Amino acid sequence: MDSTNHRFFAPCPRGLETLLETELRDLGVSATAKTDGGVGFQGPWAIMYEANLKSRIASRILWEVGQSPYRTEHDVYRAAYTLAWPEWFTPSQTIKVKVSAHRCPLPSLDFLTLRIKDAVCDKFIAARHKRPSVDTARPNIRLDAFLDQTTVTFYLDTSGEPLFKRGHRTASVDAPLRENLAAGILRLAGWTPNDILLDPMCGSGTIPLEAALVARRIAPGMARSFGFERLLNHEATIWSSLREASRTEQLAEVPALIYASDRDAAAVKIAQRTFQGAGVAGDIRLKHSDIFSLEAPADHGVMVINPPYGIRLSQPDELASFYPRLGDWLKQRFAGWRVYMLTGDMRAQKSIGLAPSKKTPLFNGPLECRLYEFNIVDGPMRRKPRLS
Repeated sequence: MDSTNHRFFAPCPRGLETLLETELRDLGVSATAKTDGGVGFQGPWAIMYEANLKSRIASRILWEVGQSPYRTEHDVYRAAYTLAWPEWFTPSQTIKVKVSAHRCPLPSLDFLTLRIKDAVCDKFIAARHKRPSVDTARPNIRLDAFLDQTTVTFYLDTSGEPLFKRGHRTASVDAPLRENLAAGILRLAGWTPNDILLDPMCGSGTIPLEAALVARRIAPGMARSFGFERLLNHEATIWSSLREASRTEQLAEVPALIYASDRDAAAVKIAQRTFQGAGVAGDIRLKHSDIFSLEAPADHGVMVINPPYGIRLSQPDELASFYPRLGDWLKQRFAGWRVYMLTGDMRAQKSIGLAPSKKTPLFNGPLECRLYEFNIVDGPMRRKPRLS
């Protein structure tokens, strides 16, 4: 078993870095370094397996394989060439190089991408007399490079497909919520598997599915494959034992029911197929319904709602009237509930007519959003006018 203390970096949706750091520490990682957009950490090879299998917040797990100062494009080429690529994968595997940067003084990231690819291929020709091919769509091996003002860092992507792709979804609908953001929202909401949960605008079912996986203790990576399985230093026996140990921790059913609905019949059908494929259809009460036809399924619970903010509602006047109506519906039918609303519509807070007890900036991909917390109580919840 490889007990070397490797360096890794786990990117995540912006706004969830603290949650990811806590999650990694819960998995047994002792050394972490939180930055904007992710968390660096150190540990043995097995902790990388654990993070890929069990992290609900990370987008990827990147293995740092080299770091070097640079001033020119040739410095970057030389730094890439010195690394032991032929020890990690074979020339018969396809590759993709991705370069990102912050305050990099060099003029072209596209040219740097080409130079790094050339360095890797030249190293293989020197060592194996054969070079890997490039496949930008579905590569076997993904190489990442990050440049700041003075330093280039090289990574091998151990995840392959992004970790928010859990392996359950067969179809999608417009404006999907990424699964790791949904998991983060549930954490920020303070929801636990013992709380009744309702998502009244569930779309294709991302939030209730994440909740069911959490409640059943099903590891988010249990149904998919990973990039590290294609690396030469992959330890298949250790990986298999970790997966099997995780499988034995699963529960047969959720402690408290999860409710989900949507007015879009096609989205509900997609959600139902997804829940069935994930083996959690019996844990989620799903129905086709307009939100304003719903009654509270219990005296108290947690509602997580991701309204359409102009994407799934087609008419501007429909959107303008939606938030005031939503606020009234919550006050009339959900007293005793905690409600968490994620929206990218910055008009929502003023329109809904409720005073949020908390608001958290988050990003759904490139889209800036806010997660609002509302504690619904009997009586008026309108904002008090500010005294001058």
